[in-house]
Amino acid sequence: MENSTEVTEFILVGITDEPELQIPLFIIFSLIYLITVVGNLGMLVLILLNSRLHTPMYFFLSCLSLVDFGYSSAITPKVMAGFLIGDKVISYNACAAQMFFFAAFIIAENFLLASMAYDRYAAVCKPLHYTTTMTSVYTRLAIGSYVCGFLEAPIYTWNIFSLSFCKSNVVHQFFCDAPPLLALSCSNSYISEMVLSFLVGINVLLSFPVILISYLFILTTLLRMRSPEGCPKAFSTCASHLTAVSIFYGAGIFMYLQPSSSHSMDTDKMASVFYAIVIPMLNPLVYSLRNKEIKSAFKKAVGKALSSTGILF
Repeated sequence: MENSTEVTEFILVGITDEPELQIPLFIIFSLIYLITVVGNLGMLVLILLNSRLHTPMYFFLSCLSLVDFGYSSAITPKVMAGFLIGDKVISYNACAAQMFFFAAFIIAENFLLASMAYDRYAAVCKPLHYTTTMTSVYTRLAIGSYVCGFLEAPIYTWNIFSLSFCKSNVVHQFFCDAPPLLALSCSNSYISEMVLSFLVGINVLLSFPVILISYLFILTTLLRMRSPEGCPKAFSTCASHLTAVSIFYGAGIFMYLQPSSSHSMDTDKMASVFYAIVIPMLNPLVYSLRNKEIKSAFKKAVGKALSSTGILF
């Protein structure tokens, strides 16, 4: 014990050490982050400014955009700095803060996706009562999602940082995530691993059944539709959400619910890139570019901006 010292900073290994790949990867990740920021904040502003989009569905989309921007911004800029200037050192407190915000926004997204599934159920299965059903609950569902995220994130973070780190300070990941930090602990991490699995499991158990049951009712309703045109139209409103749900839960279960003995650091890194960096970029594209109302609102906003520019100049 005399020769061991507590870790005060961590070294993030990053995605690759190949020197010739640093600049190309910096350019790629910069483009991804730029698309993420413009896509998500653009979606948020577009929904706020267009009164026709002030409905429960678009309110949830704006909340989802804020969440995606939040957890992407907690991770991607540090990754870009690592590629550009080789800055892979992160302080103990900054590492804890990064984990806190990542966990808070990920948990919030988990419950937002469940809320959106209920919204799609109400829209498809109870279209005549949709406004009445959702008006009284949609703000509570969104606020509740954020509250769950920011109440659970301290527990998630404390569970990891209550351990002692007195071995290596090299994190085999490009951000401060739980599995690689658990591998560095010189404490008995069995209880922390169980707590981590419990937290992830309880989040899935509270949200995934809502999604599953909602889509079972939606599928039943679609099968009963007599109109041949109604079924594809109704399903198209759910396709984007189903895509986001499949990607989100698939990557999350792969990363956090497999036994620690079966973890492969390289495989986890690739899954983490998709989970933490690519998904926030894809969500606004998946939800927005296939939506006629969003496209119409965007064209209207661009037209107004160009018109104003013409007047000014």
